[in-house]
Amino acid sequence: MNLSMNWLNDFVSTKDIKLQDYCDRMTDTGSKVEGYEVQGGDIDNVIVGRIVSIVPHPDSDHMVICQLDFGDGAEPTQIVTGAQNVFEGALVPAAKAPAKLPGGVTIKAGKLRGVESNGMLCSLSELGLTTHDVPYAVEDGILILQEDCKEGDNIRDVLGMNDATVEFEITSNRPDCLSVIGLARETAVSFDRPWTLPTPVVTEAGGNIADYLSVDVENGALCRRYAARVVRNVKIEPSPKWMRARLRAAGVRPINNIVDITNYVMLEYGQPMHAFDYAMLDGSHIIVRNAAEGECFRSLDDQDHVLDAATLVIADEKKAVALAGVMGGANSEIKESTTTVVFESANFDGATVRIGAKKQGMRTESSSRFEKGLDPENAMPALERACELVTLLGAGEIVSGCIDVYKGKQTPATIPFEPAKINHFLGTDLAPDYMERILTDLGCTVANGSVIAPSWRSDLESMNDIAEEIIRIYGYNKIESTPFSGAVTAGTLTPRQAYKEDLQSLLLGMGLCQANTFSFVSPKNIDKISLPADAPERNAVVISNPLGEDTSVMRTTLIPGLLDVLSHNNAYGTQSAMIYELGHIYLPKESAEELPDEPLMLVLGFYNAGDFYTLKGMVDTILTDAGLSRIRYASCKTNPTFHPGRCAEVFVRGNLKIATLGQIHPTVAANYGFSQPVYVAYIPFETLFEVANFKKQYKALPKYPATSRDFAFVCERALEVGTIEEVIRKAAGKLIEKVELFDIYTGDKIDADKKSVAYRLTFRSPDHTLTDEEITKACDKILAALQKQLGIGVRG
Repeated sequence: MNLSMNWLNDFVSTKDIKLQDYCDRMTDTGSKVEGYEVQGGDIDNVIVGRIVSIVPHPDSDHMVICQLDFGDGAEPTQIVTGAQNVFEGALVPAAKAPAKLPGGVTIKAGKLRGVESNGMLCSLSELGLTTHDVPYAVEDGILILQEDCKEGDNIRDVLGMNDATVEFEITSNRPDCLSVIGLARETAVSFDRPWTLPTPVVTEAGGNIADYLSVDVENGALCRRYAARVVRNVKIEPSPKWMRARLRAAGVRPINNIVDITNYVMLEYGQPMHAFDYAMLDGSHIIVRNAAEGECFRSLDDQDHVLDAATLVIADEKKAVALAGVMGGANSEIKESTTTVVFESANFDGATVRIGAKKQGMRTESSSRFEKGLDPENAMPALERACELVTLLGAGEIVSGCIDVYKGKQTPATIPFEPAKINHFLGTDLAPDYMERILTDLGCTVANGSVIAPSWRSDLESMNDIAEEIIRIYGYNKIESTPFSGAVTAGTLTPRQAYKEDLQSLLLGMGLCQANTFSFVSPKNIDKISLPADAPERNAVVISNPLGEDTSVMRTTLIPGLLDVLSHNNAYGTQSAMIYELGHIYLPKESAEELPDEPLMLVLGFYNAGDFYTLKGMVDTILTDAGLSRIRYASCKTNPTFHPGRCAEVFVRGNLKIATLGQIHPTVAANYGFSQPVYVAYIPFETLFEVANFKKQYKALPKYPATSRDFAFVCERALEVGTIEEVIRKAAGKLIEKVELFDIYTGDKIDADKKSVAYRLTFRSPDHTLTDEEITKACDKILAALQKQLGIGVRG
């Protein structure tokens, strides 16, 4: 809602309040201000001048030299212009150098074709206006002023550009504030000032409306009130300057006096109105009814619509002439030839208006008001105000009588007035008289221990609503702080939350950047990572009303999202990228009525930032930080997303899989536009947290020395060194402290299908120095176990 401050001052004086102070206070009392604009604030030193002489430019066939009198007693000012519509004696807006115009344009003195020019004569567009704002002006020439003005007058005052507009964000429960009157009431209460709301005076010119029009409301549930008046001998012409200026300030384009009156009343009273050309109403009969199924209708914007039976229309005896609460029809619009007008002021069901407007793809100033639920009591005052303006503008004669079909009159809400409870609820100590004054100023009636809500405040239903009205006017910032009663405990993170934060700090410390990708994805994502048709990841939660195919299912893996982020960085020239995401996947249950499981998963990856062993080091760091030991890596050749020779699964506590890592398969990488290797690791957070050991236990430095032995074994090339290490540890028992692989050899000194692996085995006892016999016995057990289980022996 854009509020003209000049318009506001018709009801409550705010001229002594600074604009910023006004905005701050209104926001404090619940009418949130989005911002304000001073009209014409970007125009400076543009004043009215009279052209006293015009001579041709000596070096141009289209420019002329004008001498202008600005009424300051000084010598005329010379300005060169190329406009062809200027003449001696004309009053024109002149940007007298130095001057400023809209759009950041600065006018300075200079020379045009060698002739000095001390400013610029202005057209409408150069002042930020159109012919709707100044109807008598021409679009392609200098503005020749016809206003009541004189030399030296500021053009902002002459053209009504001396207003300020405040933009409010009105909540859906306060449609009464979508009007100048509603905001004037709020202003008066907020600043504790008197305000006036004049009662419209209608001057009737005779005749009888019954001879012109009849109204039938067939659906009283959707049209609670329908009021109408007839205006004859209508003269269609531009509205006066003051009305055009106020409409412009509110963001509404002036059109003609009749249409402008309906828009003016809508902004002033918050009541949408419509004007019909009486000559276009067949049968002089208005019928408020539901549309016929498939009924055709052309709106004022020349768009054709097909209606259904749930849409409410205003019709005559043959056709629909308006979509109720949305827009009028092209078949009854006001034209220059219109001589008799029917003014409509009605109250329609908000939900019906919203649904109808949405079905037709139309949202208008009218529908946006009706859909919030308007006050039916406001329909008649708004209609009377429109007729008052008709007389004021000399736009026609009001036919005597008024039609008012009111089937939905409601009983106002009555709420107990309990000051003690209100004070207890708010934590205040306000006097009952003060509370009563606030409520009365807001339009409520306080009597006999009750508050009767005004008709325009349907949102007032309980004591809590009454308390809110009191405190917002009193001031939330005036509420004194009080200590909490009862036990107060300090907030803290759960162990899971704390580990999640620690894990993210660890990832950031390793140089990875966090990504957050969408949970709604395309089912084609699974194809891009080459998962088979029977892969469990293809069983996804399907969105019932997706925005499109690309967001039609919930993700079951984070890998496609991570690859999308890496691909985006690669496509935009990022030389290397290291990314992680810690997010939920969504796994459907057997019953479609059950909510899916939402486990938290960790995925990390990079390109041009290392190799497989860099990634393995990151995974090792994550698992070690979680207090895990005895981590076992096993090659994986069956995961189609990864390179078959460069993929591993990670196990802890025996055979519990904790992670998968490796190089992305070249085909999958190509699907995302990569020609270089991409490495990704995938860790289920829930499993990681479940097996993590966060208990830190002190371990004293060993008192007894360690002894090491080196062995080189010959084994099959395909045998994994992790398998060998596992056999060594089991065979050595508690005496083994460390198993360290320090060499792998393949070459001409051993068979082509064999390899040599060298280990350093470190032995230590916590309670004595090991003897050679003990170490030899442990080594013999290791060699026997390797021979028996793996068929390998010591290299000769």
